Amino acid sequence: MKSMTGFGRGEAQSAGVTWSVECSSVNRKQLEVAVNLPRELSELENVVRAEVSAAVSRGRVNVAVRKDAAVANETAVHVDHTLAAHYFHAMHALALKLDLPPHIALTDITRMPGVVNVAQTEIATGDAWPAIQEALAAALQQLTAMRSAEGASLRADIETRLKKIESLLESIREKAATVPEQQRKVLRQRLEDAGLPLPLDDERLVKEIALFADRTDISEELSRAASHVQQFRAYLDAESPAGRSLDFLLQEFFREFNTMGSKCNNAEIAHHVVTAKTELEKIREQVQNAE
Repeated sequence: MKSMTGFGRGEAQSAGVTWSVECSSVNRKQLEVAVNLPRELSELENVVRAEVSAAVSRGRVNVAVRKDAAVANETAVHVDHTLAAHYFHAMHALALKLDLPPHIALTDITRMPGVVNVAQTEIATGDAWPAIQEALAAALQQLTAMRSAEGASLRADIETRLKKIESLLESIREKAATVPEQQRKVLRQRLEDAGLPLPLDDERLVKEIALFADRTDISEELSRAASHVQQFRAYLDAESPAGRSLDFLLQEFFREFNTMGSKCNNAEIAHHVVTAKTELEKIREQVQNAE
């Protein structure tokens, strides 16, 4: 079981350039991949998406690809000294002609068109991809390891809550078996209090208790809930991502307990049902972060 939350970073070098890739992921119902690449390498976006999709099946994954800061700032600066001299003499001559003091600063010259040229080294996509792919693979491996570690914690918490739900189901099962008899006693006591005592084998009393037992029977719900627990564990043990399946199974789980709560007609069972639904809600919170 894996979490959808994680982070990974990888680096690789090629032709004197260091590439770094960072991958971070958060919760999402489906897989969403957002890729941030240098402008000149934008055509690699689909290739990066494919790599991420092969490693992750659910969640929003943000991928940031960057050149090393030191390399990114390496530029070729060319100063045209001849052109700068021409500008200087022309400006000096203009100042003399206009009878102005020739206060000409270096910054005035460097601002002139063509004096200073800055050229950044362009990197071809084909040359960059092998190193980016290597860094991306390392980042995804680290991301997956973190998601697995987080998933193990999620699973441990879910297992603890499943055991508590199993215990509650057993208590509900034991209590449910005594509900018809308790109702028979309550009904007979009411009849006696009303001055209408009936023998235990009276057909009307037997029929009323039978109808009550049928209305309050939750044996099917208990069996399905127990089956859901087993199915839940099977999904937890599965190698493939099961977040969506677990989310659906939780809906079925809630349905069974809601039915038990409406049919049980017993305060103790109702209390157990509320406790079980509270545990299910906590499991749901964990499952929302499961891949």
